[in-house]
Parts: sequence; C-alpha cells; structure tokens
Amino acid sequence: MNRLYFLLMAFVMITACDKEDDGPALSAAEQLARDITIIEEYLQQEGLVAERTASGLHYIIDVEGTGGHPSSNSDVEVTYKGYLTDKTVFDPGSRTSFSLTRVIEGWTEGIPLFKKGGKGVLLIPSELGYGRFPPTSTIPPNAVLIFDVELHAFL
Repeated sequence: MNRLYFLLMAFVMITACDKEDDGPALSAAEQLARDITIIEEYLQQEGLVAERTASGLHYIIDVEGTGGHPSSNSDVEVTYKGYLTDKTVFDPGSRTSFSLTRVIEGWTEGIPLFKKGGKGVLLIPSELGYGRFPPTSTIPPNAVLIFDVELHAFL
C-alpha cells in the first residue's frame, strides 16, 4: 500500500511540474500580436519611432555608420546592453564577438540592419528571442527583448 501511495504521489508531482501557471500557451500569431502591442506601447511611452520588419522586429538606427552591412552569416563585433520593457537589465553587455549564425533570430535579422559604426536599438518579439524557454530566470517566458547595439566590425 505504501509503495502504491508513493508511486501515485510521484506521478502527481511530476505531472504537476509540467503544467504552466499562466494557462494555455498562445498560438505563434497570437503571441506575435501581443508582442507587437507591447513594443508599440513601449515606443509610445518612451517617445520613440521605430521601423518594423515583416517578422515583427522593430529597430531604431540612432547613428547610421559607414560602409556596408554584415550578412546574416557574418561574424560581428558589437557592444550591447539587454533589457526588458520595464527597463530591467538582464544583460549589462560588453564588447564581444560572435557569429550571427549562433545567436537568437532577432540578432541574426537585426544586426545586418546596421552599418559598421552604427548604433541603435533592437526591439525583439519573444519568438525571435527566447520564446517560452529563456536561458535564465532574469528573462521571463515570452518576453520582448530590447538591445542597445553598436556594431564595431564584421567579417
């Protein structure tokens, strides 16, 4: 009897951990619409104007930069800072180098919008960021991500 009770309790605990606290997940289209609303409200609140791509990525070019643009396959060197729409900083950033093939989709799409020396802001819908499964507890699931970016170089 104790063994059966233990197995039943273990089953209940395991299945309870798999359930979401926020109710059912939104469809991709519903999540994107929600994220775009959040981005547009943030822009309005901050008095900012951004361009928007077909994917829902919003971007602001503050400093144009010079020369060409990197491709989505380029290796880049950037300085950045990452934060949420409530201004919570989840990555204070640094100057770093990486391949655009090994980062979130929002960076792969957004960084090529900058020229060398260009500075600006990327506002990234959750599905182009970390979606429902962020890598750290400082980023909530389905969070819109904002990055201040400066592109130093690319290959």
